[in-house]
Formats: sequence, C-alpha cells, structure tokens
Amino acid sequence: MTQGRDPEFLAPEVLDQNLRVGRPEESAGGLAAVRVALTNSVQQMGVARAVSALLDVNQTTGFDCPGCAWPDPDNRSVAEFCENGAKAIAEEGTRARMTPELFAAHSVEELSRQTDLWLGQQGRLTHPMYLAAGASHYAPISWGDAFAKIGERLKQLASPNEAVFYTSGRTSNEAAFLYQLFVRLLGTNNLPDCSNMCHESSGVAMTQAIGTAKGTVSLRDFDSADCIVVIGQNPGTNHPRMLRTLQDAARRGCAIISINPLAEAGLKRFRNPQELSGIVGNGTQLATHHLAVKVNGDVALLKGIMKALIQDHSSALDHEFIAAHTEGFGALDRDLQSESWEQIVAASGIAEADIREIAAVIARSKAMICCWAMGLTQHQNAVANIQEIINLLLLGGHFGRPGAGACPVRGHSNVQGDRTMGIWERPSSDFLRRLGAEFQFTPPRAHGYNTVEAIEAMHAGKVRVFFALGGNFLSAAPDTTFTARALQQCELTVQVSTKLNRSHLITGTEAIILPCLGRTERDMQQSGAQFVSVENSMGVVHASQGRLDPASPFLLSEPAIVAALAQATLSLNWAHFAANYDSIRERIARVIPGFEDLNVRVRGANGFELPNAVRDRREFLTPSRRAQFTVHAIPKLPVGAGQFVLTTIRSHDQYNTTIYGNNDRYRGIHAGRRVVLMNALDMIGQKFAAGDAVDIVSHHLGIQRRAKNFRIVAYEIPRGCVACYFPETNVLVPIDSVATASHTPTSKSLIVSIERVAQ
Repeated sequence: MTQGRDPEFLAPEVLDQNLRVGRPEESAGGLAAVRVALTNSVQQMGVARAVSALLDVNQTTGFDCPGCAWPDPDNRSVAEFCENGAKAIAEEGTRARMTPELFAAHSVEELSRQTDLWLGQQGRLTHPMYLAAGASHYAPISWGDAFAKIGERLKQLASPNEAVFYTSGRTSNEAAFLYQLFVRLLGTNNLPDCSNMCHESSGVAMTQAIGTAKGTVSLRDFDSADCIVVIGQNPGTNHPRMLRTLQDAARRGCAIISINPLAEAGLKRFRNPQELSGIVGNGTQLATHHLAVKVNGDVALLKGIMKALIQDHSSALDHEFIAAHTEGFGALDRDLQSESWEQIVAASGIAEADIREIAAVIARSKAMICCWAMGLTQHQNAVANIQEIINLLLLGGHFGRPGAGACPVRGHSNVQGDRTMGIWERPSSDFLRRLGAEFQFTPPRAHGYNTVEAIEAMHAGKVRVFFALGGNFLSAAPDTTFTARALQQCELTVQVSTKLNRSHLITGTEAIILPCLGRTERDMQQSGAQFVSVENSMGVVHASQGRLDPASPFLLSEPAIVAALAQATLSLNWAHFAANYDSIRERIARVIPGFEDLNVRVRGANGFELPNAVRDRREFLTPSRRAQFTVHAIPKLPVGAGQFVLTTIRSHDQYNTTIYGNNDRYRGIHAGRRVVLMNALDMIGQKFAAGDAVDIVSHHLGIQRRAKNFRIVAYEIPRGCVACYFPETNVLVPIDSVATASHTPTSKSLIVSIERVAQ
C-alpha cells in the first residue's frame, strides 16, 4: 500500500538539473563565512540597515539572534554573530515585501508551485490576510475583523479541546506566558510546540535520570572541561558560535570527541573570522577524535565505551559519587558485562580497538561535558540514547562540579524559555496551582495534545481550529501528506508569521495570516519602546530589543496579538499587557520560580542565570533524590535486503525549515537540495552512479511513503546509511513512528529503499 499525495498545494518535487558536487570542505568559518554573511546581509537589507542590525545582534543592549540558542559570553565582541545568524537576520530584516497586491497577483495554487526558497524570498508580510471558504486568493482583512472571526469561531466550539494552539521556539517569554494563560483560561492544555519534534526526548530522559529537563552546564564550564564529547550534532551549521567555545577549549589542550555518521567540517577545523589566522591561516583543529558511528548506533557505541571503562579503567570511575548520589549501578554493570563486543561493533560500526581508545581518553577526564542535538533525539530509542549519555557522565561523577555535565544544545533562540513559561501540553500540577492562584481561575488538568497527537486529532476531525504562534508547522511536522490532510480537516487555520511559508498554502476551510513584528524590529507600544526576554540553552534569561524600523506600519507584536485574541474570545481586557510588557513580567515573577524580581534582574547587562539543582547543589530531584542509572538494549532496526537507514539533516543554507539558498558549502553540494548522500560501496552494490535520479521509499508497518526525484551523491557515510535534507524528506516520516515516552517523530532513523527513475 502506497500513501498518495491527495492534498493540494504540497511542495513541488522536481529534479535539480543544475546540481554540482565538489569536495567537502575541511574547515568551517574563514573568509568565505565573512563573505557570505556580509553579501547576504547587504543584498537583502542594504548597507545601512545591515550594519545597524549586525552591530546590534547579541549585544547587551540589542536583540537576541533569531537563530540558535547558543549562549552569549559575558565579554562580547563587536561582531557577536556567525554566518548563519547573519542569514537569519537578513531573512527577517529584508527590504522585500509580500504585499496584498502580490497575494492578489498569485493564487494559492500558483504560490504552491514555487519552492520554499522562492516563498521566503518574497519578503515580509505587511497586512493581515484572509482566505475565505472556496476562495482561490488571499485578500486583506482588518485586524478587528480578523480577531472577530477567530474569536467567533473559538466561542462556537463545543469544547475548548476542539482547538489546538501551536508555538514556535522563537516566541518571547512574555508572548509565550500570555499565550499559555489565554489557552488555559479558554479551558484546554492543547499547547503542542516545536520541542515535541526536537528535544522532547532530552527532557524526558533527563527528568527520569537526573530530575531536571534542562542542561546542567553553563558557558563558563567549557573553560574548565578537559574532555568535550559532541555527539549527534553539527555545530558548524546549526550552532556556529559554539565553534569559538570549542576553539578556546582545543587551544588549552581539551580533548574533543566527535561522534556522528558524517565527519562535518565544523568539527574538523575552525577558521575564526575574527582572527588573522582564521582568514589567512589554517585555523584551529577541533576534534581530537572522530567516530563515524552508524545511524542509530549510539546506544551500542556508548555501551561499548562504558564496558571498556569498567573493564580497563575501573579506578577512573567515581565510586564515591556513585555510592552517595546514584541508584542502579549494579544493574548497569551486569548489563554491560553481558553485552558482547561482537554485537557492539556490528551495531555501532566502530571497531573495538577504537572504542577502547575513546574509553581511555574519557577515563583520564576529571571534567567532561557531553553535548548533543537532534542526531540523538529523533529515533524510536531516543530517550535511551540520552540516558546512555547520562550513564556515562554518572560513571565519572561528571555532575555538579566545574567543567562537567550534560549539555543538550537547543535549536530556536527561546525554545527552552517557551517551555519554562508553560508552553507544554503536560504542565506540572505545581505550575497550574501557581497560575490558577495568581489569576484566580481553575486551570484545566487533563493533558492536551502533543504535536503528533494534535495532527492525528485534526486528521480524525476532532479539531476545528488550529492556531500557530510562529513557525512553519506543515514543513516542520512529520508525514507531510498526512499532516496536510489533517490541516484541511479544520474549519479555520491561523498563522502568526513574519514571512510567507508552506503552511499558508495548506489550510482549513478558512485561513487567516496575522503578520507580526520580528525580533530585530522596534516595538513601540502605548507606554513607549518595549523589550522582551528570552532564555538560552544554558538557562540564562536576558533582554532582547530590536531597533530596526518595522517592515510595515500594520504589524502587531506577538503580545499585542495574544491580548487582542483574549479580548475577542473571552472579553478579557488585557490592554495593559500589550501596552507595557513590564506588567507581563510582574505576573511571570509571581508564578514561575527563579524569576523573582524579574523586571529588575532582566535589565542587568548579561541578564541572570536560573537556578539548577544538579549544577548548583549536586541535587537530583528524582523521586528517590538520587540519579538513576538506566539499562537499555541495543536497538535492532528491521532493515531488509536492499534497504538503508536514512537520517534527515540540514544544509548549511538553511535553519530548520527556513531555506536561505540551494547550497551546502561545507559538504560540497551546490545548486540543489534533492540529494541522497550514499557510501560509494553501497552505490556499487546497488548499481547506482553519481547523479542518478531516484525516488526514496520509506517502509513502516506495511505502508510505503515516497519522496520523488532525488539525485545520488557519493559521500563519506557509514555503509548501510544514507542522508537527505529535510523538510523535503519529511513526507517519508510515518506519523505513527515516534520515540518511546517522548513521542518525538523518528526523523533520524527511517528504513528506506532507493528506486531508480527514468529521466
């Protein structure tokens, strides 16, 4: 049975005719990064606007980069941004405008025939837009009429659970807090967010094992670590400012272990653009070791490292810490002793000698940090992946001391803050109690839908209204065809957006686009200029204030949009929240622990650090008040003859679903995105040649899903594994294939076959 492509207006699937493939680069950064950053910025924003924005980004009195959530150092340089951060700023600060006239000139069907890159290049949205039932074109609508339509539809629901309220990780703390308050006052916990699709597995795994969902290190810990493990992460593309932190560590002799199916340029060498040696020299070698683990071979590899530690370096284990602060070591020890090296090597793809060498490096470490990202979190066994990292850290007592701990590297710049503010479908009873006491109501207690559950509920006709505060839901979600059908089951879909994206083209019976201010822009409200706050990957909360002229006089801020929504739906007068964000922060300070005296502390030059029991006090807030060793079997994927394990990846010219261009400079791929990276020996075995046109077919529970018109690219990747860019291959991700316990889609371990197509 093959799933078809019934929904209209999905992205075009066309072969890249001009694809060029060269040698992957051996270093990241350098003059090329400077050239691309400045060229993109000036082309899209003009010289004056580009200079203003780039000098403001990540500064203490400026705005937080709308890209990744890597922390800012206390002592900041004049140019505190990276190449991909500059691309994100240019994307938002562009002079191009998607006006009502352009909507009138292009039907939704015509827009759907364009690529995601083309859609983004049309520029910033300038007016609220409305797609009436049966209409072919979006038309302008006043803000008042837009809110009236949304409010009327929400008031007509038989139950508030017939609405879903999605959130993107770029939403500020103030907007997120107000948004979740409105949704709970409405009467539902249907608050899925992008965390459900990325680091949810990290939060579940760490909460079970060490009693916190957040990382346990600060940026200063990298200054004293003697070993840093970077696993399932490509910082050169996804968190480029991390490279400077790794450079500092490498220069003082820190061991840096890279574990990833692909040997990425950003972990080979870094040519710091702010140093002369980074422009004209070879830069700094970063990774001292690289293990090209098979896709989803991480559990096997980590178990092998721990087995070698116990066998060869038992004195390096922190036995005092294990006895005083942990439970379950005996069960882990027995499991590791019973695991065969033959199975470990076969599942990981790494030789026993290489595993033992890494174990020896780790055994010498007195302060180790393990960093990871979505290479670990989007597998069926994702929670096990992360808990094996926690096991490794626990063996050495690498918690609650300088230079040591767990470091999940988040994506969007406030995805962690949104969760702290209550954007979660499964809020704690303590949070609901505090929220209810502060606002004098009884919040709903039943869990809401996570992202996958929301899609399934929409598909089943249980959801009538879908509201997205930011993001590109359709392109970010799994099983694109299924998700498209789900959205089309809704009566109304609403998107709060800065730019046109694919989610505006697959809609409910009616659709509304609400254009909002961007992070880079000046936010003038009734009481004057406003700032918002964000929380980075390491629990630091700080202010963000844009200064660019808004793209249109008709834009509203996200807090103003939520306040107006509350007025239209619940007759709540929240004008004071929209007029002065200090009033929102006053309520946050009274509801959320750690945010006391928020309005004063957030105005400090570098913000403030939230408390972290594991990091600060070596306190593990599990039920037993001890950290938990966990035992997991090595996964066995049902890979048949002629099949491969596919992992989705980003190109260097994209951030999440935002496509900046069709090049992936670091991997040597130009003028194309529909590519399959394949080991050269596998190509021979399958009788493929470089450039061959193929379809990719995923296999899950007897159902096949097909992504059409890709080209084969020979690449250094473990045998039996292939890699492709997302969102193009999200169509292959089954809606019912999710991580155990976290429900994260399994985008990083898809069982696929590759089929040749006629050209």
